[in-house]
Amino acid sequence: MVNTISVDCVNLTAYTPAETTELVSRAGVKKGNTPPHKIFLSAFSAGCLLSFGCAVSLTVLSSPWYQENAPGLIKIVGALVFPVGLVMVALTGADLFTATTMFTTVAALHRRLPVWKMLLHWTLCFLGNLAGSLFLMSVVFGYGGIFNASPYKEEVIAFATKKQVAPQWHEIFLRAIGCNWLVCLALFLGTQAKDLGSKVIGLWLPIFSFVALGLDHVIANMFFIPLGIWLHTPGLTVGLYIWKGKVPVPLPTFSVTSPLGGLNFKLMNLKVSFLQLWVTF
Repeated sequence: MVNTISVDCVNLTAYTPAETTELVSRAGVKKGNTPPHKIFLSAFSAGCLLSFGCAVSLTVLSSPWYQENAPGLIKIVGALVFPVGLVMVALTGADLFTATTMFTTVAALHRRLPVWKMLLHWTLCFLGNLAGSLFLMSVVFGYGGIFNASPYKEEVIAFATKKQVAPQWHEIFLRAIGCNWLVCLALFLGTQAKDLGSKVIGLWLPIFSFVALGLDHVIANMFFIPLGIWLHTPGLTVGLYIWKGKVPVPLPTFSVTSPLGGLNFKLMNLKVSFLQLWVTF
C-alpha cells in the first residue's frame, strides 16, 4: 500500500487581522533578537533576491514597440513580473528593510523588543540590502554585460532618468510613502495566509500595484539607479543618487509608513488606547 499525502494548494481560511498582528509581533521579536552578523547576511540575501525581480522587470520593459504603441500594457506586464523578487524574499525569510521595519515596530509597540534593538535591526537591514543589491548589480549584471546591448541599455537609462533625474525631491518622498505602505500591506497579507498559494497571492497584489503606479521603493532603487550610473545615464551621479535616492526614499519607511502601519495594526486589532501607546515608549 502506498501512503499518500493530501496537500491543499489554496486554503480558503486565513488568520484574522488580530491573529496576524500577533504573528507579525512574534516575528518582529525573533528578527530583532537575531545576532547582528546573521541579520546582515539575511539582508544581503534579500538585496540580491529583490534585484533579480528588478532585472526581470527591466528585461520585460525593454520592448520599444510596446513602449511606443502600448505603454500602459507593457507597464502592467512589467509590474506583473516584478513581485517575483519580493516573493523569494518572503518565502526564504530574508530581511527586507521596507518590510522588516513593520515587524520590529509592532514588536516594540508590544514592549517585546527594546527600541535600540529595533533601530539596530533597521540599520543592519538597510546596509545589508544595499550591499546585496550593489553586489548583484555589479558582478552579475554589470560585469556580466546583461544590459549592455540595445534595447536593454536604453531602457535602463530611460528608467533611471525617470526615477532619479527628472522628479523633484518632494515628489520622490511622497511616492515612497505610497510604496512603503503597500509593501507593509503585502507582508501583512502574506503573513495572514495559511498556505503557500494564498501567501504568494497576498504578497503579489500590493507589490504589483505599487509598480504599476510608478511608486518609489528604496531597495529596488538600490539596483535600478546604480545600474543606471554604471551605464552612464546622462545627469545621474553618485551625489545625486545619495541626495534624491538615499534620503527621500528610505525616510518614509522609518518615519511614516512602517511606524504608522504598526500603530494602525496595534490600535485596530489589539484595542489599546493612545495613553497605553504613549506609555509603551
